[in-house]
Amino acid sequence: QVQLVESGGGSVPAGGSLRLSCAASGLRFDDYAMGWFRQAPGKEREGVSYISRLGTALYPDSMAGRFTISRDKGKNSVYLQMNSLKPEDTAMYYCAARMTVHGDNWDWKSLNAYPYWGQGTQVTVSS
Repeated sequence: QVQLVESGGGSVPAGGSLRLSCAASGLRFDDYAMGWFRQAPGKEREGVSYISRLGTALYPDSMAGRFTISRDKGKNSVYLQMNSLKPEDTAMYYCAARMTVHGDNWDWKSLNAYPYWGQGTQVTVSS
């Protein structure tokens, strides 16, 4: 079965950096778009970044320039490099996967668009 396992979370001071990893198994990685989401206590889960099968990356405006998503076909993994972290970045971070085909039209920020989710990794940024 499909499994997504996140790692790399932790506690850092404001201004610090973290690199999250998500290892995927049980799927043909090249067929899947990958997303990173986060959920802070009392808030809705929100999209952080997305990378297509071919490597096109998208971010919300609030995170562009600080976060960078990438994927490694050989390791069946997707990464999220987070720089200049702020206390408001504190949240549980999840990766998600969706099989896509050419011409597929969907909203990468929609939670319902992803059938597969990891268990999450906690990121805490102190002020």
